[in-house]
Amino acid sequence: MSLVFKTISIFSRHNDPSARTVADQLQAYLLKLGCEVKRQENEDADNTVADLAIVVGGDGTLLHVAREIAAQDIPLAGINLGRLGFLVDIPREDMEKILQEILHGNYQQEERILLHASLSRTGKVIHHAEALNDVVVSKGELARLIEFETLVDGTHVNTARADGIIIASPTGSTAYALSANGPILAPELEALAVVPICPHTLSFRPLVISSQSCVCIRMLDSGQDNCYLSFDGQSAVRLQDGDTVDVKMAEHRIKLLRPVNHSHYDVLRAKLGWG
Repeated sequence: MSLVFKTISIFSRHNDPSARTVADQLQAYLLKLGCEVKRQENEDADNTVADLAIVVGGDGTLLHVAREIAAQDIPLAGINLGRLGFLVDIPREDMEKILQEILHGNYQQEERILLHASLSRTGKVIHHAEALNDVVVSKGELARLIEFETLVDGTHVNTARADGIIIASPTGSTAYALSANGPILAPELEALAVVPICPHTLSFRPLVISSQSCVCIRMLDSGQDNCYLSFDGQSAVRLQDGDTVDVKMAEHRIKLLRPVNHSHYDVLRAKLGWG
């Protein structure tokens, strides 16, 4: 049977010796199968040209790579090192067997939505970025609440004082949003979760809205500029009073390749300690 994916890019953190060792083993195996292999240890994926990207590491590494290659429509698979990951789910000890199946077309494919956020100040967009998990407005190092207005599709939802607010994709519903008592969304859902962080009112509950909607957060009191807008917990910009953050579904999607026996609920049960 011929290979479905022939040109493979391997991503690993350059400062992680264990990831580099596994990436070396993976490269040797793929070359033996007849694949063309590209190594990218600095996680710089802007100009990647490949049929498949394989991430060696954890969910954080995959989040970074996913944002970088989203516009190039390259499917992703992840080799898990260490803790069970929601995104990187191929065990190191089984990687050759599972990847051989994937390379020959035996896999599950999941499409995951991305979020696009834009920050406007005095009427001008000054920053924008994409996120796979979540876009978060949160207080900084000072232990004081921030105040903001939340709107959905231009309609006022509420004004609240809180530690912040999370706009999560279904992928991100099992990340920071879960810690803030947000709902777990099935990965195939076309929906967003809007989850407050420690609101100063018990009535501000998480919302689940259509992925076609736009969430707007207007900063009313940033706590003396002690407030940040972050993307997947990996990059951030400081917010000021009067800033507006608009979050909506991005144009691009991520394609995750899973083993044929992958079950989202098996992962939830193992990760969350369900019986």
